[in-house]
Amino acid sequence: MRRFVMPLIWPVISGILLAVVLLYQFPHLLGTEPSRPQPSQTTAPSSEPAASEAPGAATSQASNATAVSRPAPKLQEAQPLSRDSGTVSYADAVDKAAPAVVNVYSSRVVEREQHPLMSDPFFRQFFGDDMPRRQRLLSSLGSGVIVSAEGYILTNQHVIRGADQIQVALRDGRETLAQLVGTDPESDLAVLKIDLDGLPVIQLADSEKIAVGDVSLAIGNPFGVGQTVTMGIISATGRNHLGLSAYEDFIQTDAAINPGNSGGALVNAQGALVGINTAIFSRSGGSQGIGFAIPTNLARDILSQIITHGRVIRGWLGIEVQEVTANLAASFGLNAIQGVVVANVVPGGPGAEAGLQPGDVMTAIDGKPIIDPRVAMADIAEIAPGTRLPVTYIRGGERHTVEVKVGERPRPQEA
Repeated sequence: MRRFVMPLIWPVISGILLAVVLLYQFPHLLGTEPSRPQPSQTTAPSSEPAASEAPGAATSQASNATAVSRPAPKLQEAQPLSRDSGTVSYADAVDKAAPAVVNVYSSRVVEREQHPLMSDPFFRQFFGDDMPRRQRLLSSLGSGVIVSAEGYILTNQHVIRGADQIQVALRDGRETLAQLVGTDPESDLAVLKIDLDGLPVIQLADSEKIAVGDVSLAIGNPFGVGQTVTMGIISATGRNHLGLSAYEDFIQTDAAINPGNSGGALVNAQGALVGINTAIFSRSGGSQGIGFAIPTNLARDILSQIITHGRVIRGWLGIEVQEVTANLAASFGLNAIQGVVVANVVPGGPGAEAGLQPGDVMTAIDGKPIIDPRVAMADIAEIAPGTRLPVTYIRGGERHTVEVKVGERPRPQEA
């Protein structure tokens, strides 16, 4: 009997010991919580002093706190915003610039056949070349800026493209026909001339001195509603790679520019011209806060050349180039992505006469490293024809330098 009791005692003892350990580690199993020190709480002031609590609590907090010693941060305090000295109106700038901004109406006559069936050879044999025709008048609307007391007006080339007649309307109510002096499709600029007395003239600012954040006012004739002024800021400068023209150096603004504003004025807060409104980026056809203007410094140079030479004279190497990509750099054995690749050489052009060939990688022009093909071509365009220009290129892994005589870039219709 005894030998059967002993094996049962040890499991009972083990169970009791396990229960004691569990209750010691987890006292909440008995429905009670161990006493813990409670954090000090702020109580409402009382008329009875609590002398027995305050000294002890202060001593306890002082003993538990960690001493920290570091200097206070130095912050830059802004001056109070002044709402009395800021510009509350740009009426003076508008009064100064707006009279020189004109509306430009261009029209052309298009002849078309009286009936679509007349284009069918079967019906044409009955009428020959004496088929009835009718004329249709196409018109376009834009803006322009009077920049000279002689009557010269700057506008966009796409405003007057293909026009048979150009009419200009001034803010003071006068209207007259305009003469086309010349165009420059590669910058989308055109120069007109009118013969009127007492013309208002806008002042031209140095576009190199404008800064992002400057206030800008766009003046033009959007949608033909009449002269309108919108306000914004200069959002960016030197915008290119937009595919709008061959030579791009646009000012970007968030002043509202809409169809009809093309060729109008972008002026600063003093009413001086900083750019010619040219294009917008829009998914709806209206203004979405991204407009582009040709800077006055570029417009000033083109204006002068069109008036004095009848055309814009630009330097030309007679080559077509493309950007060096990682794949092209690897195929040409280049250690780094640099320069531009000569994609085509115009026969008889300056580049061909100097020995440049398709596949050459041009790395520097006149000692200046080439980073962007558009910037490089723009730099070449500013060089006077006849100038001898050292060009560094890589061919077959070897570096060469050749002297190229800069030619005059042909006009687009002549190329």
